[in-house]
Amino acid sequence: MIYLDYSATTPMGYEVLDTYNKTCKDFFGNPNSLHELGVKTKNLMNSATKQIAEIFSIQESEITYTYGSTMGNNLALIGSALANHKKGQHIIVSKLEHPSIYAICDYLSSIGFEISYVKNDNEGLIDFEDLKKLIRPDTILVSICAVNSEVGVRQPLKMIRQIIKKENPNTILHSDMTQGVGKVSINLHDVDLATFTGHKIYGPKGIGILYKNNNINISPIIYGSGTTNMLNPGTPAVPLIVALSKAIRLATTDLEKRERFIERINQKLVDALSKYEGVMINKTKYSIPHILNISLRNIKAETFLHALEEYEIYLSTNTACSSGNLSTSVLAIYDDRVRASSTLRISLSHLTTTDEINKFIEIFEQIYKRLSGLQ
Repeated sequence: MIYLDYSATTPMGYEVLDTYNKTCKDFFGNPNSLHELGVKTKNLMNSATKQIAEIFSIQESEITYTYGSTMGNNLALIGSALANHKKGQHIIVSKLEHPSIYAICDYLSSIGFEISYVKNDNEGLIDFEDLKKLIRPDTILVSICAVNSEVGVRQPLKMIRQIIKKENPNTILHSDMTQGVGKVSINLHDVDLATFTGHKIYGPKGIGILYKNNNINISPIIYGSGTTNMLNPGTPAVPLIVALSKAIRLATTDLEKRERFIERINQKLVDALSKYEGVMINKTKYSIPHILNISLRNIKAETFLHALEEYEIYLSTNTACSSGNLSTSVLAIYDDRVRASSTLRISLSHLTTTDEINKFIEIFEQIYKRLSGLQ
């Protein structure tokens, strides 16, 4: 098997799985309970939270555990909207967001909030001048992803934050950092709110984080019992939390070394695939190397994907959450519906081997020639 879909999900690391299993076995108490086992479990959870806070140089109180990035995005956007609706009802998002952001915006629009979409340039960066023009006194929130999930464009969040705060100091900046954490260096202090998930960084599914700066107020959208966190009440999933802490520590170690390796195999792919007349490389100078998006002329991406499956090679047409649809990100950058209608996303990891890339290039050529009628 050759797995090239790491941006959709990652396998759980052996050390992470071991941590999860041990926690399930030895710390199964409810951390909301007052007895010794509950207290022991809560202390372990607090220790994991402290480690995460130290890694990101934030306060433990700024961490809310979620079920994943979609829940985190809902908490961030809907929670901000509900808490600040008296100050304004205007929200700005980019055209390069994950589908979950657009679904949330559709809901907010249906209950009276106004959504504006900031433009981007032909390299995928946010158009700073357009952003300035869009920000108004009643703009309560801007949401810009740290790294685009389809083309891998990385946004300069620190600069974006400076622009926003200069135009309106009260506007909150949220960033979906799902495709950034564990791949590139991330500074949570560049934003007010941030979301990411464990299963993209070799951790378990079903656990993620909403970072909320302590100076920001958002309203809960889930209500219940439990004293751990009012934004996500109930019994905390301690084994998932402890495993997530381990995954974050491992994923943020040797980032630059891993990135250099992934850059080399990315370039090897670009060099090999660029020779085909019917292949367009959807990559800008701001794309991180972990994601390589290509478009196919006269071949359906889904057909090519299933042909690769016959050789146990797995990748995506675009994001796993919008698989089979038009690539909104490619459309936003290249303004070409044909180019956006047949895309493949190859996502790489430090676990990807050179032998796997060589084999993929060999099989790609065979399939391309067959589907193009060249043999």
